[in-house]
Amino acid sequence: MPKIGMQPVRRQQLIDATIEVVAEVGLKSATISLIAKKAGLSSGIISHYFGGKQALIEATVRYLLSRLKLEQSPADPIERLMKIVDLNFADIQQSLPSTKTWLSFWGESMHDADLSRLQEVNKRRLLTNLRYSYRQLLPREAAHDAAQMTAALIDGFWLRSALSLRADRGFDVAKDYCKNFILDTLRLHGVDADSGGSNP
Repeated sequence: MPKIGMQPVRRQQLIDATIEVVAEVGLKSATISLIAKKAGLSSGIISHYFGGKQALIEATVRYLLSRLKLEQSPADPIERLMKIVDLNFADIQQSLPSTKTWLSFWGESMHDADLSRLQEVNKRRLLTNLRYSYRQLLPREAAHDAAQMTAALIDGFWLRSALSLRADRGFDVAKDYCKNFILDTLRLHGVDADSGGSNP
């Protein structure tokens, strides 16, 4: 019987182990046995805390998605836009285990309804956050278009960097490209992007 108060610790151990195992062998080959061994725990504890592999996989995706949330949202919309980019290219999103795990999840989401739903939640949240920030600076239609293009750049550059042999440098360059696109878009619409932004 697990010790009282150990549930959050054990759950995180298993999630961390899942990320590592999926990175090593892929989602299909990431068995309960391999994950438990990586975590240094018994296989039965996965069933105890998660009920099975599928629930553990979904919890792992939710964990990675939680690292993309704006915990402290800057009041200034331009700062918020920059923060969104930073979160999507943060260290955990760049680590080799995380990038391999994300790629596995994305691939499997085309065949798994639950993972597809989580991916859709992630997509909508990114667009909503971008659109909300742009809307404080641009007309509605321009804000909508800018949010769509920025989301596509973030996803596209992240994917390109994750697949690059020089991913460490690629992520930094990708982040700069995304931020420059945001600033250039704002300037194109007459927003003083260098002084915090002002409505056109």
